[in-house]
Amino acid sequence: MSFKRTVQAVDVHSGIPMRVITGGVPNVPGNSVYEKMKWLEGEGDQLRKLMLREPRGYPPYCCNLIVPPSHPEADAGFVIMEQVEYPVMSGGNTIAVATVLLEMGMLPMQEPVTEVVLEAPAGLIRVRVECHEGKAKNVTFENVPAFAAHLDAVLDVPHLGKVTVDVGWGGMFYVITDIRQFEHLKLVPEQAQEIARVASMIRQAAAEQLPVHHPDYPGIGITVSQMSGPSGDPNADWKNAVVMSSGAFSWDDPSTWTGVLDRCPSGTGTSAKMAVMHAKGELPLNQKFRHQGILGTVYTGELIAESTAAGNAAVVPRITGSSWIFGLNTLVLDKDDPFPEGFTVGDLWA
Repeated sequence: MSFKRTVQAVDVHSGIPMRVITGGVPNVPGNSVYEKMKWLEGEGDQLRKLMLREPRGYPPYCCNLIVPPSHPEADAGFVIMEQVEYPVMSGGNTIAVATVLLEMGMLPMQEPVTEVVLEAPAGLIRVRVECHEGKAKNVTFENVPAFAAHLDAVLDVPHLGKVTVDVGWGGMFYVITDIRQFEHLKLVPEQAQEIARVASMIRQAAAEQLPVHHPDYPGIGITVSQMSGPSGDPNADWKNAVVMSSGAFSWDDPSTWTGVLDRCPSGTGTSAKMAVMHAKGELPLNQKFRHQGILGTVYTGELIAESTAAGNAAVVPRITGSSWIFGLNTLVLDKDDPFPEGFTVGDLWA
């Protein structure tokens, strides 16, 4: 048998599935992982679509491509691919990549602790992994500096009215909304569809009304919406549901608004939330913050230092979480397949 394309991948989840491509992709041009990401975005986007759309993917899937690092301190590089964008950083995907690199023997594992340095598009990410009997039990990484871009801003959201939000950078720009502003909403899986609808409308309004700027990443705006509220679980301090956009919508028809919930507690979302809390005086340095996702799993965050980023006062987050391998895949593209970029259908996709 011969195929037009053959890709080897390991499938991992931390609630949300995060595919890690380990082979089958030719050399990606670029002098840094960020440049490699930009090349894929502009010239090689077929790979992202092939991996994340049907029949090989579905709306919540994320994907990572392992690439050679450019920085001399890095052990490996990775490019993050999601349904509508190439994030420069992702916490859940960092945890997934570290798990795959160690458990699959791509980097040597040392027990009880293995330390590695990964190169994301956003730069070097230092990772500490607790290991036992060949398993990556807990992955802790030091994220890029996070900061608050807007605090207690009031949005005028069509069909919803006035909504108070914060905006934080944690590797992506998040608009963060206290869900208690909506009496009919709870942070439970059963309300996922309505959470996604409301959060997507807030994200679009924030993108239109609240300017943000990161000088290192021109053109990046508010792309993710986080609904936030109390957990009620003694093992968590706060709860969230991060909603990623899955398409373009019209204000004229509120029924068309939807999105995809991140099934994990979100590493960059936790970083952005902690930066906002710190800016409000609600979270000091060196205090644990247990952030729960929609499925009940928890990432533990901590702010370990003050810093600067994009001309803003910032903080350095440390995040701990786990992920689990659930599949070893050889994904192929048949020469006669009429859908070389996969496909989307309106029952699942916006």
